[in-house]
Formats: sequence, structure tokens, C-alpha cells
Amino acid sequence: MTTVATARHPYIEALLQSYEMPRSGISWLNARRSAALERANSLAVPTTRDEDWRFTDISPLTKLHFQPAAEASRLSLADLSHYFIGEAAGRLVFVDGLFAPDLSATDDLPAGVQVSNLAEGLKHHGALIEPHLARHVPFNDNLFVALNTCYLRDGALVRIAKDLVHAAPVHLLFVSTRPEIAAYPRCLVIAETGSGCTVVEDYVGLTDGVYVNNAVTEIAVAANARVKHVRLQHESEGSFHIANCGVSLARDAAYASHTVTLGARMSRHDLNVVQQGEGAAARIDGLALISGRQLADTHTLLDHAKPNGKSVQLHKCIVGGAAHAVFNGKVLVREGAQLTDSAQESRNLLLSSRAHVDTKPQLEIFADDVKCSHGATVGQLDTEQVFYLKSRGLSEARARSLLTYAFGAEIIDRIPIPSLVARLERIVLDQTQSAS
Repeated sequence: MTTVATARHPYIEALLQSYEMPRSGISWLNARRSAALERANSLAVPTTRDEDWRFTDISPLTKLHFQPAAEASRLSLADLSHYFIGEAAGRLVFVDGLFAPDLSATDDLPAGVQVSNLAEGLKHHGALIEPHLARHVPFNDNLFVALNTCYLRDGALVRIAKDLVHAAPVHLLFVSTRPEIAAYPRCLVIAETGSGCTVVEDYVGLTDGVYVNNAVTEIAVAANARVKHVRLQHESEGSFHIANCGVSLARDAAYASHTVTLGARMSRHDLNVVQQGEGAAARIDGLALISGRQLADTHTLLDHAKPNGKSVQLHKCIVGGAAHAVFNGKVLVREGAQLTDSAQESRNLLLSSRAHVDTKPQLEIFADDVKCSHGATVGQLDTEQVFYLKSRGLSEARARSLLTYAFGAEIIDRIPIPSLVARLERIVLDQTQSAS
């Protein structure tokens, strides 16, 4: 099957010129792919004239007409072992967008915990997946989500059964090994009533060439369920990383997000959390550590649609060289969402005179009995703190490195996986030393 109409932009037409609908006997899935294809053909490519993209020029991306990989590169467990998480009780690995069963490990999971390739899950649990897949991240007005949904084939499925708390983390590892490849990673996490889990979504690059990852993640947290979501992006320096994540919270559900952005030439992460039930809670932590000519753009929406919701957000950026960080965080309190309690903070550290940050925390409140606050700071290292450390015998470079590391460590230390915290602390310390 080819495109259903002439695309509005040559970039979209090139991406879809050899498109064939993935074969599936599931009618509802075929219908969603077809609808996504129609939208992809009709949507425009975002430009800096669009408010949500005004700080992020993606024109270099539109010159790359990469296609998905036909087959994955051959990797061994030894090639990837240093990326594995010791505490994890389940692991799914995807190489250049394709599921790699020989690198995955799901045999030791307890009953009630399902971790599988999405294609396999659809064969046996289609009725369970149908209410969630391509529902929590709409594609009607988002070109990149529409493209991802067109190519929806392999993906990660995590489902935790009712009243089951699975303490050990599940590791979803997406590895890029070749240049000039476009991958469309997909994740679906379903936490049933009263359940709990920790999911690590991890992106790494093993090539210095240019490639594109266009990822979509959907997380459905049922009543009284708890999900901890760790998202790591450590792509290659020449890559492009576009990601959209949608989270739905039912009554008294809780969601905690820990996002660390380190890599990619250009990255964009959109996180939308919707409080669908009363008493839901969300904690959103983010850290972007970039240098050189990197651009990291983060957009978040905390949508309080019901009463008694609570959200806390802290986003930090450490920007060196001529890099550019963007943060746009919106808290929306809808009419009737009384007794909402929300706090949002954006803190940004500039390491050079050429580094740049655009930050825009926002509050939109349509209820009168709420407690909401937000704030933003942009600055450089405190000279008095640097002087103090120098007076204790440290060189200026070492003093600046330690203070920069401490600024980012506040976010990393809250990640609930000790080995991952230790690994990230080493990475951040190395990067802050090289930036000094």
C-alpha cells in the first residue's frame, strides 16, 4: 500500500514513498494505521513559525529521507552487556527499530507480569491492548506521532496485572547501530488497578553517523496503580531524536517520571500527563546536559482535569559550548478541578557565554480553589562557591566541575535504581569535567 494522497511537504512524501502497510489481521489496528497515514499526508512539517516549535528549527531533519531498516545488525550480548541494568527482571532489546529476541530476557518474570514484543502481544491480548494503543498520544495534529503510528510494527509491551506490585525494573533498550536509518520505537505500558512497576526506557547510539529515532510511548495507569518511568537518551552526537509520551492517570493513580537527556544533535521530548481520575498524583523530574552545538527541547503538559490532583515538577538544564536548551512546561487546571496542588520549577545553568536557554513555565487555571506555583532561573556558577572550593585547594576547573555535577546530581539521585544512578553519576561527572 502506498500513500493515500500527495503529501503536503516533500519531506513527508519522501519518507512515505516506499511505505507498505504492515500486514495484520486485526481490523482496529489496520484502521488506526490507515487513519495515521492519511493524517501524515495532510499535516504540515513544523517550523519556527509554529508557537510550539519557535525555538527549534528542524529544517536539517527535513533533508534526511531515511527509511526503516530491513533487518537488524548482528550484535552479541557482550556488545551490549555494559548497558544492561543489574536490578532488572525483564529486558527487551530493539536494534535499529527491530525486536531482537536473542538479546532480550523475559523468562524469569512472575505470573501477571507481561513483557513482550508488541507484535506478539497483539496476537494474544488484542482486546486488552485496543483501548490504549494509539489512544493516549493522539496523531491527528502531530506529524511525528502519525508517522510512528503508520510504521507501528515492533514495539515494547509491559503489562502488570491487577494488585501485583513488581518491584524489579523492566528495561527497554533501543540501540541504533547504523547511519542513514529511521527507526520508529513504540512502547505501551499498562498498569492495571492496584499494581505497581518501574520501567526504564533507554536509547543509545553505537554509530557516529546520522540517523533518526521517532519514538512514541503510551502509559495507562489504572486506579490506585503506581508507575515509575525512567527515560534515558544517550544517542550519538550526529543523530536526531523526536519523542512523544502520553500518560493517563485514573483515580488515585501515581506516576513518577525521571528523564535524562545527554545525546543527539537535536532532540525533542513532549510529555503529556492527563489526570483522568480524582486524587491522581504526578512527579516529573528532568535533566538536560548538553554542549557543543546540541539542541535539547522539552515540552511538558500536566493536565489536571479532576479534583484533588497533585503534581510536582523540577526541570534542570546544564548547557555548555554553543548549545541551546528549551523548556516549555504547562500546568493546566480545568474547570471543576478544585483542590489541585501543583508546583513547577525550571532551573538552568549556563557554562559558557555562547550557551543559550529558553524557558517558559506556564499556568492556566480555570478553578478557584487551588494551590499552584511556578518559577524559572537562568544563571552561571556562583563565583563565591567557586572561590570557596579554590580556597580549599581545588583548581578552578575542578571546582567548577564539582559544582556543575552537584547541580545535576539532585535529579539523578532520585532515580530508584542504584546501579543506574552510579552509571549516570559517572557520565555526568565526565561530561562536566570535559566542559570545564
